[in-house]
Amino acid sequence: MDDIINKKTVEKWQIGVSIFSIILGTILHFTYDWSNGNPFVASFSSVNESTWEHLKLAFFPMLIACIVEYFFVKDKVNNYIEAKTIGIVTSMLFITSFFFTYTGIIGTNFLIIDILTFILGVLIGEYVVYKIMNKEDESTNLTKVLSIIILVILTIYFVLFTFITPKINYFRDPVTGGFGRNFIE
Repeated sequence: MDDIINKKTVEKWQIGVSIFSIILGTILHFTYDWSNGNPFVASFSSVNESTWEHLKLAFFPMLIACIVEYFFVKDKVNNYIEAKTIGIVTSMLFITSFFFTYTGIIGTNFLIIDILTFILGVLIGEYVVYKIMNKEDESTNLTKVLSIIILVILTIYFVLFTFITPKINYFRDPVTGGFGRNFIE
C-alpha cells in the first residue's frame, strides 16, 4: 500500500513539475527582452532565436524544479538525481532532434510546431523521470556524482555560451544571423 501512495505522490509531483516547467519556460522566452538586456537574466533566458538558446527554456525550469522537488520526494523514490538528469537531457535531445528533423524535411519552421515541440519535450523528459524514479534502486555514489557533474557542466555551458558563443549554426540566430547575447558574427 505504501508503494502505491508513493507512486501517486511522485505522479502528482511530476505533473506539477511539467506544468511549472512549461509555464516558466514560456516566460523565459521573454524575460531577456523584459529586462532590457540584463546580463544576469541573459544567463538563464533565451537571448535570441537560436536552437541552443531555446534549450534554456526547458533546461532551467526543469533544473529549478529538480532542486525544489528533491526536498519533497527524495525519500519516496529511487534513482532521483540520475532520473532528473536523464529526463533533462532527454527533453533537450528530443527538442533538438525533432526541430532539425521537421525543419530539414519541410525547409522551414512554424511557431506552433516549435511551441508544441517544447511542450512535448518537457512532457517526455518528465515521463522518463517518472519511469526511472519508480524503477528498482540502481543508484550508486558514482552515478549520483556523474549526474550532478552533467547538470553542472550543462549549466556552465548555457551561461558561458550566452556570452562566448561558438560560431556554428546550432548557436546562430536564424532571424539576425548573429550569435549569443551580443549578436556578433
